[in-house]
Amino acid sequence: MFRLALCVSVTLIGSAAAADEPFRPEAGKFPPLEKAHSYRGELVFVDHANRRGSIRVQGTGKFYRNDPQPFAMLPYGVIRYHGAPADLRDIPLGTVMHVRAFLPPAPKISAVPVLPVDNKRKDAGHYRGTGTAPAENHVLLLEDESSHCLHEGLVWRLQEVELKNNAGKIIASRGPKTGGDGNFEGKELTFDAATRIWRDRERIRIADLVAEKAWPASGKKQLDGQAVLLGITWKPAPGDGLSGAFTQFHISDIWLNEDAIQNAAHFQTETHKAFIRSRWMPAWIDAVEYGKFGHATVTATLFGGMDSSLYNDFQKGVGAQMNGAENTLKHTAGHYGPSHVASSGKILDVTKSTGEIPLGSSGIQIQFETDLIIEGIRPGRVVRVRPESWPKMQVPREEYLLENDPEDRFPTPAIFPKY
Repeated sequence: MFRLALCVSVTLIGSAAAADEPFRPEAGKFPPLEKAHSYRGELVFVDHANRRGSIRVQGTGKFYRNDPQPFAMLPYGVIRYHGAPADLRDIPLGTVMHVRAFLPPAPKISAVPVLPVDNKRKDAGHYRGTGTAPAENHVLLLEDESSHCLHEGLVWRLQEVELKNNAGKIIASRGPKTGGDGNFEGKELTFDAATRIWRDRERIRIADLVAEKAWPASGKKQLDGQAVLLGITWKPAPGDGLSGAFTQFHISDIWLNEDAIQNAAHFQTETHKAFIRSRWMPAWIDAVEYGKFGHATVTATLFGGMDSSLYNDFQKGVGAQMNGAENTLKHTAGHYGPSHVASSGKILDVTKSTGEIPLGSSGIQIQFETDLIIEGIRPGRVVRVRPESWPKMQVPREEYLLENDPEDRFPTPAIFPKY
């Protein structure tokens, strides 16, 4: 059950512990996943155009008291939702996300506040506890619960359900799908009539499970460790602030079998493929060989974490365009869209790495030849690339820089507090 793998051309380290020492990525290098700080929390704000947002991080205290913490995706950072590639705009607010993150690579130009490097160890007080405001706010991997379980080889095992008026609680534990001890025993999660239950290629209702006698019409029933995947969110719990469940999470989705999660992953993959074809493949420049009168040969590494069909469109001999981009992956485009100001040319060669590929990289390097290179295409810079088979499209105003000014953002950095 649940054999779907994480398709990012990399072997992830299962159940990686938080890094003991803070780690700051270097320019031009993909950082090692095992040195990332790991945490999870509720997605509460998204600025999708700048690939940043805020997460209410789970710490040692009462969850609802924790202030949302800004985060920024690294330019090569990978986002996963329902076991498939995603953009921040695809993920509903309230979703509990797993985070693997580092210190800001370049603090002076960070798109989010820079915190003291040991901030995750500080006690925030007022029942918040420690771990709620990590300085590691530049994200390499951001994924929902189902994606996290898929690549870590985990499942949720349902032990007991308690139902009343189409709402209730489930006792479940998360652990290896092949058996063994879970990460925690008997975790209590809530659900209600809005919880989506998926079986094969259809969505079913709580009433359907009751009619099949899989769940009780009312009261409790043992579920004998049924293996499922869950989507998890957070909702305010009943209570007056002095009592009640302060860190109780809520089930948004239950995938009852492998076909169900594969179906969800299929539609999310198709959504992301259409998005990348309209915004172009992100990459960074490894080297530029300059010729005469604007000619140049550019070597670039395509970023990872996307469907293989997108990479297959990069073939030797095909026409292509390359445009400069900001670290948020915004195009440096003018009034007529990215194609108007991009360098046009041809892909001379495509090579694929045969060694271990770090998360964030596709392991695919292209050589691109152009007769009119633009300023944004220089070693170490981020670019976006469009093979000729992808459509020329206009991007919305908030997704490009009007006059190549990194501060030209929607919204502006003034929305973030200064620390």
